[in-house]
Amino acid sequence: MKKRLFILVEGEDDIRFFGRIIKTLFVSRYESIEIIAYACIKRVKVNNFLKSVCQMNNDYIFVADIDSERSVRDKKQLLYFHFNNIEGHSIVIVIKEIESWYYAGLSVTSAQDIGVANLNTTDDLFKEDFNKLMPRHFESRIDFMFEILKSFSLETAVLKNRSFKFFVERYHLADTTSGHALP
Repeated sequence: MKKRLFILVEGEDDIRFFGRIIKTLFVSRYESIEIIAYACIKRVKVNNFLKSVCQMNNDYIFVADIDSERSVRDKKQLLYFHFNNIEGHSIVIVIKEIESWYYAGLSVTSAQDIGVANLNTTDDLFKEDFNKLMPRHFESRIDFMFEILKSFSLETAVLKNRSFKFFVERYHLADTTSGHALP
């Protein structure tokens, strides 16, 4: 019997990204995949949830932005401090923030079509930078994000963002030389 996968993310932008892009890459491996925003849940409940997921022999991925921490190691230490039931091998750190993963998926052509600058790398892209890059013809940030997701290129994203590439390689989601999704 296949296991269940729980992907714990910080907020709504993460839910949108993981629901549209990442969930489809895991669908053949799990009986079900659930994406949960943990930032608005009390730490005690998150800790208990992580414990129960492991006790039921299911899998989880705990996703956090690096934000202003100096290194992945420092961010993980902070997470260990806040969540005593978290397992290090299940943590994924997004550098810098989830917006950098969105923007990484824009090919040169997609960037032109949407009307934004093409960036060679998004490793240093913060939410504020993403917001400044958003063309005025979009009614909202969410509309802009959905437009990016429509043309998101896995192949381009692994080239433009190192933490995204690490995530894809870690979970064997695509051939990173070609960017094509693996079964």
